[in-house]
Amino acid sequence: MPDAFGRAIRDWHRDEQDEPLVQRDGEQILEHPVESFYFGEFAAESDYGAWLASVLDGPLLDLGAGAGRDALYFQDCFETVAIEVSDHLVETMEDRGVEDARRGSMFELREQFEAGRFQSALAIGTQMCLAGSMQGLRSFLADLSHVTTPDATAVLHSYDPGADGIEDLLGFRDDPTPGLAHRVQWFEYEDEVDEALYFRLFSPDKLREAADATGWKVREVRRPFDPFSYRAALEKR
Repeated sequence: MPDAFGRAIRDWHRDEQDEPLVQRDGEQILEHPVESFYFGEFAAESDYGAWLASVLDGPLLDLGAGAGRDALYFQDCFETVAIEVSDHLVETMEDRGVEDARRGSMFELREQFEAGRFQSALAIGTQMCLAGSMQGLRSFLADLSHVTTPDATAVLHSYDPGADGIEDLLGFRDDPTPGLAHRVQWFEYEDEVDEALYFRLFSPDKLREAADATGWKVREVRRPFDPFSYRAALEKR
């Protein structure tokens, strides 16, 4: 299976990236900002960093951990397990000093971890939207509930289909159902083309609906960087 995305990030880490990593939707092309998205330091002193640290506790499961930016910070605070579906990204995290980087999928949690293994979970990068549907989101949240403690917390990241200007997002597809939308895009790097990614975008209200059905409660929603996406803090009900 191609992995243009993971290989490009690994190559940037090794100072071997000669061509840009691009996102595509048909003829629409956008250069993906690898350095700023994956290799900046965790801003612990910022309002957002302080808020995130106040929500999370260990053991922490970092879902779709990228190049390990957040894991590198939180592993100095408590046990942190970082998972990625890309071998290139796992290798990159290990090279950067992530102590427990593993290949794994956030949509196969029951197969990878025992019940109650983690006190909190983090999924930054809108990977939650790869659940694909409301039923997929409920299944993910139920599995996340299974592998976390009864008093667990989580922070999840999504684009908001109701935000002004969201239609300009690369790959955006509207949906007649309020609070839902679609996004389709893929990554290309050098001569490698990844499979298309299908995202289902969930509004905060749709996330609340799914959370209520799976033992979670949305405690707070923040938009620290732009009006199009949000971070939601969840806790067990």
